[in-house]
Amino acid sequence: MFIIDKINVKTTDTNKKILKDFSLTIKDGEIHAIMGPNGVGKSTLSKVIMANKDYIITSGTITYNNKKLNNLTTDEIARNGIYLIMQDPSIIDGVSNSECLRTALKERDSTDTNLYTFITKMKTEIETLKLPSDIMHRSINKGLSGGERKKNEVLGLKILKPSFIILDELDSGLDVDSLKIVAENINNYLKENKDTSVLIITHYSRILDLIKPDYVHQMEDGKIIKTGNITLAKEIEKTGYTGINEMRKRDRNE
Repeated sequence: MFIIDKINVKTTDTNKKILKDFSLTIKDGEIHAIMGPNGVGKSTLSKVIMANKDYIITSGTITYNNKKLNNLTTDEIARNGIYLIMQDPSIIDGVSNSECLRTALKERDSTDTNLYTFITKMKTEIETLKLPSDIMHRSINKGLSGGERKKNEVLGLKILKPSFIILDELDSGLDVDSLKIVAENINNYLKENKDTSVLIITHYSRILDLIKPDYVHQMEDGKIIKTGNITLAKEIEKTGYTGINEMRKRDRNE
């Protein structure tokens, strides 16, 4: 179980408060989606979970499987089974995909993965994701389009087999066909690993039509203000956040 309990977060450079008494509980096997306009702290949340040094948790706790994450480093958090698919994956020149992933497996499991088994698995997943066949030996994300970079992130997911996945605007930079391929791969992974939990951060409901959430949360001013199901996502897309807020005010007055 993943639990965020009333965390308050500020930036390290400006001391600006971004998350305010933010709380969220995600049980094993659940899929949660967070939606909200720009600047409310959605992507900040993913960075805070992964211990980005640009942010400081001033109070509150983040725990996963009863282990407190607040004071862990990014690599320690990853070792605990948490995997972030970034909004804008970086290019890392000079380090190949295969070298990176095999080293990550070795560091996590304290054992060297059988080379033949590893290469066979990578080739299979590369074909499934419709990535260039030589991507295994390329520098990480070098020469890839934005959509291919997202697919490459999913390749890492399927090799490393995390138990908690954060998708930070996975759909940005993906055309319709690529989004379907990526979503199908993630859904297949979830079918094979039923206790895996997912946190989806998105602006649009189209990804939620493909990776169906159990809960949808609307975020505003650094915290969750409303929780529902996929219907909430459709309402947001139809009326916008202003329209949703006006409806909420009207319901309170009535």
